[in-house]
Amino acid sequence: MFPIMENTNRETFKSRIGFIMTSAGCAIGLGNVWRFPFITGQYGGAAFVLFYLLFLIILGIPVMTMEFAVGRASGKSASRSFHAIEPEGSKWHIYGHFAIAGNYILMMFYTTVAGWIFSYVVKSARGLFSGVTPEQVSTVFSNLTANPGEQIFWMIVVVVLGFLICLAGLKNGVEKVSTILMTTLLVLMLILVVRAVTLPGAGEGLKFYLKPDFKKMAENGIGEVIFAALGQSLFTLSLGIGSLAIFGSYIGKEKSLTGESIIIIALDTFVALMAGFIIFPSCFSYGVYPDAGPGLLFVTLPNIFNSMPLGRLWGTIFFVFMAFAALSTVIAVFENIIAAGMDRQGWSRKKSVFINMALIIVLSIPCVLGFNVWSKFSIPKLGGVLDLEDFIVSNNLLPIGSFIYILFCTSRYGWGFDNFLQEANTGNGIKFPKVMRFYSKWILPIIFIAVWTIGYIQKFFM
Repeated sequence: MFPIMENTNRETFKSRIGFIMTSAGCAIGLGNVWRFPFITGQYGGAAFVLFYLLFLIILGIPVMTMEFAVGRASGKSASRSFHAIEPEGSKWHIYGHFAIAGNYILMMFYTTVAGWIFSYVVKSARGLFSGVTPEQVSTVFSNLTANPGEQIFWMIVVVVLGFLICLAGLKNGVEKVSTILMTTLLVLMLILVVRAVTLPGAGEGLKFYLKPDFKKMAENGIGEVIFAALGQSLFTLSLGIGSLAIFGSYIGKEKSLTGESIIIIALDTFVALMAGFIIFPSCFSYGVYPDAGPGLLFVTLPNIFNSMPLGRLWGTIFFVFMAFAALSTVIAVFENIIAAGMDRQGWSRKKSVFINMALIIVLSIPCVLGFNVWSKFSIPKLGGVLDLEDFIVSNNLLPIGSFIYILFCTSRYGWGFDNFLQEANTGNGIKFPKVMRFYSKWILPIIFIAVWTIGYIQKFFM
């Protein structure tokens, strides 16, 4: 193992808005604008959304505040943050290895899916979906996943672009580009929402989305719907692997952290909800039920845009919007990976960028090959390469990592609730309530144990 080196030349955000936009960019990604709409369609619409919003409040806000507090108090990435503030002789820092591993594994499949989206921007702009049959649209996606060369090319485009942005530094690269991406993303989203809700027959989609149907929820199984909403609330924020803690290490003490968490989660939720206002009216307007799973993005929606007046334009705008959402997450996670190299090995930013750029490209190739050369590889109950990588992150590292952060911030054998509270409440803004001690120490851990356990039961025994 390499010796741990201290990095004293730590950058900071130029502005509060830069911190908020960058952190929101990390949280806002494919989980919001792809997974949220199709899983909402799968579990009956508005009834699912109500539980999703509830879990964001009771789980997302406290855990995100804890991640930010650990990052700000330590001034380090997840790989070193526990070292800096844990009690002497304790072993909390061991989780730092798993947290950084989670960031790498997430990028091993996220960059491939982001590459698909980038390729669809070009395909849509070229008119590849114009005037073709639904079968031909489906063939475009099949051909993409069957072609390892094309997938590797677009994966490398995403990886190189993301790391080059980070190479420019925190202020001039990550912060500046994330702010531009998020601002443009919000503008494109509002344009698409106006187009979608004014389509003929869009009202049925809005009704499905906004009117709770608890009968439909009961048909799916109330327990399964609640668990799905709980899992989506964790997935969308990427809590538990230190992806957000890094940005806490880049900010000052002027603002309390609970208020910042609320703003970021509100932005994340706004994007997810607006994605529903785009997809559900569009689907119902053209007679498509929005529970098509991952195919919703790459097969169903291109068919819908193909049927619209000026569909080539609207389809291209949509995939540009998706590409910005994906890239904002890639940049944020890459920054965490880069900072880990700087904190642990004492590398310069440039060295950490180029070493990790090469590493991520190599590590992402198995996911690409899993759809073609290695397509016969499959683990029972889990699936292929992408499914396995997603399972490691989503079903294990996110809930377990959140559980670790909760214990560390509330246990007297860790950082302790008083130390966490002091850090979280330093600065102006909304404070983390002292009365949340019991809830944070006892109820939150039980919820995360339940999430992890039920997830395994559903995955392997049902």
